[in-house]
Amino acid sequence: MEPELPQPPPAALGTGAVARRLGVSPTTLRSWERRYAIGPAHREDGRHRRWTPGDIARLELMCRLTTQGVPPSEAARVARGPAPGALAPVAPRAEAATPGGPRALRLGDVRPECRGLARAAVRLDAPAVEELLAGALAELGLVTAWEEVIAPTLHAVGRKWASAGERYIEVEHLLSWYVSSALHRFRPAPEPVRTPPVLLACTPGEQHSLPMEALAAALGERALPVRMFGAALPAAALCEAVRRTGPRAVVLWAQSRTTADAALSRTVAGIEWGPRGARGHSALLLAGPGWGAGSPALPARAERLFGLRSGLSVIESVVAGPAAGAAAGPAPATASGGAGPAACGS
Repeated sequence: MEPELPQPPPAALGTGAVARRLGVSPTTLRSWERRYAIGPAHREDGRHRRWTPGDIARLELMCRLTTQGVPPSEAARVARGPAPGALAPVAPRAEAATPGGPRALRLGDVRPECRGLARAAVRLDAPAVEELLAGALAELGLVTAWEEVIAPTLHAVGRKWASAGERYIEVEHLLSWYVSSALHRFRPAPEPVRTPPVLLACTPGEQHSLPMEALAAALGERALPVRMFGAALPAAALCEAVRRTGPRAVVLWAQSRTTADAALSRTVAGIEWGPRGARGHSALLLAGPGWGAGSPALPARAERLFGLRSGLSVIESVVAGPAAGAAAGPAPATASGGAGPAACGS
């Protein structure tokens, strides 16, 4: 009979990996260790923190308790007690229905970075939200971070408050603010000389501008000239901007059917700009779920965008195509794949 080999000890994680998993900032973890003695059992070379599964379980319990409103000092006292698995449940029985407690967001199968961001947002932990967003954008790139981390979290927040009355709106506002701030930190590459811009705007009455902010940042990264007009641009101002800038494309965002103004889309599609004898048209691209099935008849020249990545490809093809002029025909066909995370859900 062969002797039984000893099992290797469970892998320990560094502070950064634990912070991403729990949705807190590394600074918060170090603060908890210093103030409440919630720290790792082991350090490599006496300096680098290495968190074992037991350490992480205690941190998870502390995060759950603080999310439920327990003061950090009391949450730490409970977490430092017996092994977390042996503790009596602190939250009501409803917690069992949703992993992470009744306040947790339902996310489905998502990246760990998404779960961490959601946990931080629900706790209203602004420093952690800011740090997690910066990390996701730096490590994954803008497009992947938007489609696989930011948009799913915004969707989940939107579903949560829609099903909970007026609750969780503060979570949506905080998360939206820090997402917008993170997107505004992207510095666009220098614009090519004499290249017509892409004009981005939300329809009148539409306040949800985050998807257009993400698109503006992504176009800027690609050195594509962009003019971003943000939320709820009045119809007359939009038409005047088209005439003044002669854009290669106009992207109109509508989050809901109530803000998807088909009459305005027809007006924009018919605008001509440029000197007499050399009039041009802009490609009209409609983005957002508001333009979906059941919306009023749209102009023949308008095309739909689906998701940030495929939308960027469409816009790049429009910009790279023949210059719009008097002989401009229908706008180039868009990608026809299934709708991606086009709506931010905020």
